[in-house]
Amino acid sequence: MGKWGKRIGYGIGDLGCNLVFSTMASYLMVFYTDVFGITAAAAGTMMLVTKFIDAFTDTGMGLIVDRTHSKWGQGRPYFLLGAVPFAVFTFLTFYIPDLGSMGKLVWAYATYCLLCTAYTVVNIPLNTIVPRLTSDIHERNILVSTRMVCAMAGTAIVMSITEPLVRFFGNGNEARGYLITMTVYGIAAMCIFFVTFASTKEVVPPTISQKHSSLREDFKGLTGQAWILFLLNLFYFSLYVVRSTTVIYYFKYNLGRTEWLSLVGILGILSGLPMLLLLPALEKKYSKRSLMFFSIILYIVGDLLIFIGKNSAFCLLAGLVITGLGIYGIFGITFAMQPDVIDYSEYKKNASVAGLIAAIQGFFVKGGMGLTSFIIGAFLKNGGYVANEVQTEKALSYIQICFIWIPIVLCVLIAVCAYFYKLDGVREEMTQALEARRKSAADGI
Repeated sequence: MGKWGKRIGYGIGDLGCNLVFSTMASYLMVFYTDVFGITAAAAGTMMLVTKFIDAFTDTGMGLIVDRTHSKWGQGRPYFLLGAVPFAVFTFLTFYIPDLGSMGKLVWAYATYCLLCTAYTVVNIPLNTIVPRLTSDIHERNILVSTRMVCAMAGTAIVMSITEPLVRFFGNGNEARGYLITMTVYGIAAMCIFFVTFASTKEVVPPTISQKHSSLREDFKGLTGQAWILFLLNLFYFSLYVVRSTTVIYYFKYNLGRTEWLSLVGILGILSGLPMLLLLPALEKKYSKRSLMFFSIILYIVGDLLIFIGKNSAFCLLAGLVITGLGIYGIFGITFAMQPDVIDYSEYKKNASVAGLIAAIQGFFVKGGMGLTSFIIGAFLKNGGYVANEVQTEKALSYIQICFIWIPIVLCVLIAVCAYFYKLDGVREEMTQALEARRKSAADGI
């Protein structure tokens, strides 16, 4: 298989993940409050609790990946093992049982936890295998960018056609519309994971095996740069959830532009495509840290343009485009840092802990998503939000805080973390040292 076959085969794995992940980020809160029939506070609390449960399953999955040594590699087998459960639990999460209010809440907790676990099984390996697919740094950057483009495509699909599909399949019954739409997404994701398995091959072995190491020893393999990566993921995905969830509320209630929602989804997402396509070339000329700062500035400028020009269609659309460039720049650079952090543990600590790094990264991602969902639910409740009604001035102001001002605070926190990222200056030295170790191992020295 050619280079682009491998790149696309790897990248579309995140398209499969995002068909469901982006739906959960953008529509699940609205589904639970407006269709499933639980309060915003209950939905927010559930997402917080289940995300922290899910974060612990991430850690377990990472340890499993680090200790997997099969003929298919460390991560690839789990694309097969997780594909079918992922589709099944997607269906069950959007199925509304006739169990009464308490029974439905228990059902929501159980199915959401199971779906997040199935997501973990396929997503943790997707995060770990880039250093195993190639040792060429530029090729890694292309793989990561291809993955980000595919992830963006998955998000674009969700944001642009989910509502039309719900209307089409539901024909006036939103519950049926969501169920059929998500079943289609789940089956599509399952097929995509099979393609990712068939298209990739792990050819770069770690310089050391973690097969017999203890959890305590694994944690000793983490570096300070790994914790910087974890915090970047915490704040980035918090930003992602805030933007993806509250954009619906903001345009529906604050701006009264419900008919714009599909366009908003397309512009806010596809506008990031140029950034993702340019990142591999930009990363040859500029440090990842510098590119991160640039992306943060873009997002803040776009956010403020939406706020200042809320009565101007041009300003709103331009703001969406600029924030799209910014958020996907942050997205792509954060994931481009991950292979460097994995290599740094091998280089500095002589530890192969790719799975653990991906697991803790997932812990911070999902913990941040859960906490952010909880905060959004709490804000909506305290603001007096009532689903599908004309909102009070207080409720509208709380929605505005969530959509405009919380993201700016998160951008500042991302910038602080990026300031302490130091691997741009040692990347070449790491590559040479690790290649020398692999050559020595292959020569039997």
